[in-house]
Amino acid sequence: MSYLLHIDSSSLGEASVSRQVAQTFLDGWAGTVVHRDLAATPVPHLSAAGITARVTDPAQRSEEQAAAAAVQDALIEEFLGASAYLFTVPMYNLTMPSVFKAWLDQIIVDGHTLNREGPSRTAGRPAVVISARGGGYGPGAPKHGLDYVVPTLEALLGNLLGLDVSTVVPELTMVPHAPALAPLLPMHEASMVEAHDRARELAAAINADTPAA
Repeated sequence: MSYLLHIDSSSLGEASVSRQVAQTFLDGWAGTVVHRDLAATPVPHLSAAGITARVTDPAQRSEEQAAAAAVQDALIEEFLGASAYLFTVPMYNLTMPSVFKAWLDQIIVDGHTLNREGPSRTAGRPAVVISARGGGYGPGAPKHGLDYVVPTLEALLGNLLGLDVSTVVPELTMVPHAPALAPLLPMHEASMVEAHDRARELAAAINADTPAA
């Protein structure tokens, strides 16, 4: 079965701007969706058992290694089964939520999702990253150059896993909640409109290029 794998990592639930923009994408998606909410059900952080299990014969694994390997195998199977991906990854303290990094560490495994000698098994599959942030990090903004979410994910998802990554970045999401930032409200509103429009466009384009589930 082919499906869209939707991974959420925002802790804010329905108040999350990343999730709201993702919903706009999903409203335009025509196929099956498999959803994993890492904020509600975090995956374990990578442990010594999980690392060593990768290079240990299954018959020789300890009970702890076997349990860690089972977690990785299930997450990797879910990842590889998708034909397209939707990741909602807001900026927390200049980088991604730790729950999303934990998920990445579990699924990026040499010989399974990562192939150091050639294309990965997911090479060319479309992926959309939606990353909302409270401030502005684009050219000309005081915090330009301090975005460690999108460039990192483009490297991990694109360079390592071979996904065809598109990004949607709603900015200035704190403006409506901070009276001192009121002069920036038009910029925030424009960013939101652009983000939702971009999400719709990407859903339509990926639907057209992805086999129906």
